[in-house]
Amino acid sequence: MARSTRGTGRRRWLSLAVLLVIGVSLLPRGSSATVEEQRARLPPPAECPDKVTGTWQALLYNERQSTWYDYQLTIRRSAPAADGNAAGPLEGDMSSHYWTGQKSNDKPVPCTPGVRDSTVKMPGKGTIDAGANLVFGAKTYTVEHVACGQPGHYNPDNFSGKIESGINEFQSVNNDGGSAVNEPTVFRRIRCLDAPFRNTSKVPPPAFAPPKHAWSCGK
Repeated sequence: MARSTRGTGRRRWLSLAVLLVIGVSLLPRGSSATVEEQRARLPPPAECPDKVTGTWQALLYNERQSTWYDYQLTIRRSAPAADGNAAGPLEGDMSSHYWTGQKSNDKPVPCTPGVRDSTVKMPGKGTIDAGANLVFGAKTYTVEHVACGQPGHYNPDNFSGKIESGINEFQSVNNDGGSAVNEPTVFRRIRCLDAPFRNTSKVPPPAFAPPKHAWSCGK
């Protein structure tokens, strides 16, 4: 007896729908829209003699946590470099000021029951290579200031990505060993270590694509 092609086709479409849902759930968090929003919130960039040293800022909203994060990285070279484009080890300081609120609250809200507003500091270390690929992160943190609520536990941030020197942006992903897994985070350099040069370039920013995840089955 011939099998019904109708039933077979229906099962095939159902299987494809299930695979599509699974695939979407495995994609890294963030999207081009959120990255553009991050970029639009940042102050004008600083143009400095060295491609990596200076203070870098990122400001993003985590919808799942209903929490804003204002990250700042102050990066120095571990040893003097004759060339501002040289590869080498880095060190410096990291801070994360975070507060609960709605997406419209890109500034801390007044303290009320249930609101958290804290700042943590982290000692940062990392490296930059000749291709401007930057890794900078921390293993420990200390609570610097608590304005509202309890700071709770904090997972130290670790950023990796590439510096786009033409627009003074560090287009990174954050992996903190906790909830942040390849979380797109756009930093802009806002201060130099030794001179407040400003970039007036109107070069359009490059497209940002989070790292691709490898597909695998089984274990």
